[in-house]
Amino acid sequence: MSDKKTALVIGATGVAGRALITHLDGLEEWDVIAVSRKPPYFESQARFVSVDLLDPASCQAGLSGLGEVTHVFYMAYLDNPVVAETRGPNTRMFTNAMDVVKSLPRLQHVCLLQGTKYYGQYLGPFKTPAKESDPPISTPHFYYDQQDLLESLRAGQSWSWSCARPHVICGFALGNPLNIISTLGVYATLLREEGKPLTYPGKPGAFSSIYQATDAGLLARAMVWMATRPECADEAFNITNGDFFRYQNLWPAFARCFDMEAGGVETVDLTVTMAGKDAEWDRITKKYKLEPHPLSQLAAWKFANYALSNDWDVMSDTTKCRKFGFLEFIDSEEMFLRHFENLKRLRIIP
Repeated sequence: MSDKKTALVIGATGVAGRALITHLDGLEEWDVIAVSRKPPYFESQARFVSVDLLDPASCQAGLSGLGEVTHVFYMAYLDNPVVAETRGPNTRMFTNAMDVVKSLPRLQHVCLLQGTKYYGQYLGPFKTPAKESDPPISTPHFYYDQQDLLESLRAGQSWSWSCARPHVICGFALGNPLNIISTLGVYATLLREEGKPLTYPGKPGAFSSIYQATDAGLLARAMVWMATRPECADEAFNITNGDFFRYQNLWPAFARCFDMEAGGVETVDLTVTMAGKDAEWDRITKKYKLEPHPLSQLAAWKFANYALSNDWDVMSDTTKCRKFGFLEFIDSEEMFLRHFENLKRLRIIP
């Protein structure tokens, strides 16, 4: 029997999906099928299938004939500023997809992307470091619905599942609502053009609290690892860079990277202060001969408001993944700077 594996990446155009496809493209033993509503905007060897996950008929038509699929990586997400409103659509999307892929004849594993909202991180101070064995909180969330469905469908089947729980996935994607890297890059560029220092737009407590992040490439490698190791079957894993930081300690390095003075905290609502900046961004794009992407495709102001205002410690315990054999780590400061330099290389920012 062939050792060739076929990955079905559902949610192919986000930060995590793009990084996973890029990683799998470099592995000879993998073929890749990319699933999203619109074709990927980046070069890839993956075969594209257009599916509307909210439409059961679209899922049936697009996914049922993919008999070669051995591994499913579910990374799709439909955003809503009100967290409670994300539950219904995201549960339905996953249900519609699983109703089809659960019966694919060669299916070996389903890897589900979750995050630290599983531990209630978004609600306020929570138990840290968060462990995979921590019980779900009482507030409903689609993570619980999705995992419950996955576990129930798994019963009596030969395929297995895993869950990856990163925090603030750092990479690059266009038009992604959860993109902190390009948002910070655009934010810094706009301030610099106005001759201002790089101020921290979130809350003072968030500037000084302990925080964490997950490099998109590291997450991709971790998801392939957990999807292909028998000992990882039916397990959840926290996946972060493996270190912690405080933004106040990184901010001077960020400022140097953007050739700016480092400022202090200046709490603002970015959806308000950055409203109407489209024309200014177009001017900057022409001035520096950048790639002509509209501001709305690069900056996720609502997400930045949230991600930069958690004025409590955010810490995941990654002991479990190391015990199971995933030993990779990344220095978070170096990661941020590498991604910012990549934005310059791609001509996203000057």
